[in-house]
Amino acid sequence: MADAPTLSRFRAPDTTLILAGIIVFAAVLTWIVPPGEYARAEIEVEGVGTREVVVPGSYERMERGDEGVVSRLLHSAAMVLQAPIRGFVDEDAAPIIAFVLLVGGAFAVLTETGAVDAALRRVVSAAERSPTLDVLLIPLFIAIFSLGGAVFGMSEETIPFVLIFVPLALALGYDSLTGAAIPFLGSAAGFASAFFNPFTVGVAQGISGVALFSGAGFRIVLWVIVTAVVAGFVMWHARRVRRDPARSPVHAIDAAQKGKGLVELESGFTATHGAVLLAFAAGIGVLVAGVLLAQWYIVEIAALFVGLGVVMGAVGGLGGNGTARAFMMGVRDLAPTAVIIGLARGILIVLEDGHVVDTILDALASGLGGAGATLAACAMFGIQTAINFFVPSGSGQAALTMPLMAPLADLVGVSRQTAVLAFQMGDGFTNMIIPTSAVLMGVLSLAKVPWPTWAKWVLPLQLLLVTVGLVALVIAVGIGYA
Repeated sequence: MADAPTLSRFRAPDTTLILAGIIVFAAVLTWIVPPGEYARAEIEVEGVGTREVVVPGSYERMERGDEGVVSRLLHSAAMVLQAPIRGFVDEDAAPIIAFVLLVGGAFAVLTETGAVDAALRRVVSAAERSPTLDVLLIPLFIAIFSLGGAVFGMSEETIPFVLIFVPLALALGYDSLTGAAIPFLGSAAGFASAFFNPFTVGVAQGISGVALFSGAGFRIVLWVIVTAVVAGFVMWHARRVRRDPARSPVHAIDAAQKGKGLVELESGFTATHGAVLLAFAAGIGVLVAGVLLAQWYIVEIAALFVGLGVVMGAVGGLGGNGTARAFMMGVRDLAPTAVIIGLARGILIVLEDGHVVDTILDALASGLGGAGATLAACAMFGIQTAINFFVPSGSGQAALTMPLMAPLADLVGVSRQTAVLAFQMGDGFTNMIIPTSAVLMGVLSLAKVPWPTWAKWVLPLQLLLVTVGLVALVIAVGIGYA
């Protein structure tokens, strides 16, 4: 445990502090970056409505006002202090904030019924008695968690599952890395290659003026590939450790845990649990049909999840008070995400007030335009990857970057759909390794795996996934993915 003291001294800055610092930095940029502006034009986007886009080649510099230094300082201070509240009430951010809170409440009701946990425990118990299931256990559960990440943004929900999968992995002759990886890397794979995740794909497409959950076919193929890569990597490691436990990077740590045995896995899966999961599955089916057939957007989807939460609470026997308490707990848990979205939007408001957003767009377009659409798309992927270290919230990063990346995509000849794809992979892949991810650090804490050990172990997988991401972007540009 020589790494523990170093890890304990590490204090990742809070995301809200980072965003507050970026707001101040944005105000400073308004003093440095020359103001300028593109002409705008309105276009009709199917399933979304009218959207305003920049007109390529129309950028013009603007003259600064003649106010004095003191007046400009006071104005900048006012912009910084007003940015959070203006971010919350902004017409683009407010519906997204409400959507995130309501959907978070509905999923908390599902969790409170115990249906998901009971189903998982029952399947694991059966796998212990079947050699076939023993072989399929890792890819099966990685696929299930990946589906959760792809459909509803499963992320924080994976943390408690570590308490089940680490003891299970040790009992089956694997190691705690395997146990932590099954739920965490599984959901992270789906999160990065999501096709119906409302918190990343939905938010980014809404900001970008792209029809909600459009382009799902390409993303489903990507999801299958990414999930297969992750499952293959974890299975390779697990079999390697089973053959020779000493090859595990956490062999010494696991030796102290193996005597503790498995947690109790036999938990009654009742008809009530089955009914709750059936209701949830039906709700997802309605969501897919509504989006594909009726062009549902944020308001309709949020309403569906509110109703679904009520139904699951009633079927799950929570009662009125229990359902309400669970729902509000979910809202509470998602409140930090809502704050992050508001702060992130506040950054753009400060930049827009200073008329520097279009100047930044013009500079980025000038730097990427000559490289061609393919290289520009790959560069967007790199930019999103770097930003994710500082803003590991998917919704927050979408709110921060997509107002810039979407019009930038127009200027460099990349479809906005491809820009969203670059965002979700740049945001998702590095969530598996960055220490600023609260979910990752929570998982590692429960699994008793030091972050440096995890980072070294997962780095080859990161390189594989980045390669997959770059190839996907090259194909997306080549086929005109839209």
